[in-house]
Amino acid sequence: MKDAAETMKILSAYDLTKSLRGAAELAGCSHHTVARLVRARDAGQTPGSGASRPKVTDVWLPKIEEWVEASTGRIRADVVHAKLTAMGYTGSERSTRRAVAEVKAAWRAGKRRVHRPWITEPGAWLQYDFGDGPAIDGAKTVLFVAWLAWSRYRIVIALRDRTAPSVFAALDRCFRLIGGAPTYVLTDNEKTVTVSHVAGVPVRNQATVAFARHYGVEVLTCQPADPAAKGGVENAVKLAKADLVPKDTNLRDQYASFAELEAACAGFMAMVNSREHRVTRRRPDHMLAEETSALHRIPATAHTVAYGVGRKVPENTPMVSFENAQYSVPAHLLGAEVFVRHHGTGPDSMVVIMHAGAQGPVEVARHRVARPGSPAIDDAHFPGHETDKVPGDYTPVPRSAAEAEFL
Repeated sequence: MKDAAETMKILSAYDLTKSLRGAAELAGCSHHTVARLVRARDAGQTPGSGASRPKVTDVWLPKIEEWVEASTGRIRADVVHAKLTAMGYTGSERSTRRAVAEVKAAWRAGKRRVHRPWITEPGAWLQYDFGDGPAIDGAKTVLFVAWLAWSRYRIVIALRDRTAPSVFAALDRCFRLIGGAPTYVLTDNEKTVTVSHVAGVPVRNQATVAFARHYGVEVLTCQPADPAAKGGVENAVKLAKADLVPKDTNLRDQYASFAELEAACAGFMAMVNSREHRVTRRRPDHMLAEETSALHRIPATAHTVAYGVGRKVPENTPMVSFENAQYSVPAHLLGAEVFVRHHGTGPDSMVVIMHAGAQGPVEVARHRVARPGSPAIDDAHFPGHETDKVPGDYTPVPRSAAEAEFL
């Protein structure tokens, strides 16, 4: 096959001589080649293009198209080749792969999803999703990521699990951070939100329905396997994981405590919300100040039904009773009300204690299940009592100069 330069040279020689043999002598080729190129040009075809030859896969294309359509473009070429071989196909696997690739490309072109820009309004939509957080002391954590669709304001809250009480606490805190609640909350079909589907219609978890009624919001879910429906928060999760989870790409050190992770989340929020967004060309925190007026007020008290059993912390000791055992809480909660619940089953079962303060409900303590008479104590909850007091062991305290001299 002649390249483009040779083809132009041959055709120009023919235009000059108007003779097939004369052009062949000038161009240094066969007069048959000159005739073929001239016929192609006169027929309106591209001179020099190769002729289409029949392929061994041509007679099998209807069957390949049928399998690609039935599998929604997921069937592999090696599977197609095995099926065709069993039906009498004699071509090579390379030919099969080429044919399957062409059929899949045509199928995707006909099924391509067209994305229309989403025109949002202030105070209407909040999306949330989760990402895998870093491991702290061998325990996995979760990153709760929320995104206001109009202002692009991002919220990242570190959680210890994805149970309904933890998610509800994160949402309550989220509403208080942005100064109100939106009209709609969009998320995935997790069991904390959707328990099943009937004829494609989601059946809501009643705990989520009670939570939504308390705050006056409507919780909606995406279609299964349709992450593009909430692409804004999906990108926010990727960004948060890339910055907060220690990796070789960000050179972030491992977290020594959960409080350190919470501080990192707060720093990340301050960073991303104070810089210009590439779409709006405005800072999300400035846009949030405008969007807050469109959010509706939330109750002063948090929705605590799912947080567990209410307990009053005594005025003189930061210990609460739960199922005949005692558990410690931070000392600053003396006299406050906390909520206690079980989390998990078996040997990994934990007792989680939450407190609903002015900034929303937060987890304040987590203990292994204790037995009656053997309280679960965290030394950090007892400032000034870093060591256990031993009965009969006294620290000498001189009361006079003579006693001081004696000591």
